[in-house]
Amino acid sequence: MKFLIVFAALFAVALAAPRPDAEILKSESDVGPENYNFAYATSDGVEHQSSGVLNNVGSDHESLAVNGSYSWTDEKTGEKFTVTYVADENGFQPSGAHLPVA
Repeated sequence: MKFLIVFAALFAVALAAPRPDAEILKSESDVGPENYNFAYATSDGVEHQSSGVLNNVGSDHESLAVNGSYSWTDEKTGEKFTVTYVADENGFQPSGAHLPVA
């Protein structure tokens, strides 16, 4: 399960990698056996931060609970968009002012 936490953290960072012309302004990470935290920001306005914790360690009901947010600036309008999310045993639950609400 520890591998899963490390893999999830690295996978999230890789997916949200900045564009080649952007400079990294901030990059922090801390990966432990039962939790992780990371945050980064780039010169093109992209920011992402996330933290996760392994619940019910050692049981048949281990699960990863993640909280985080990411934001970017629209190149055409200059508007900043932010998505805040929780991902746990109930699935991925995003929220943001620009997202529709059911």
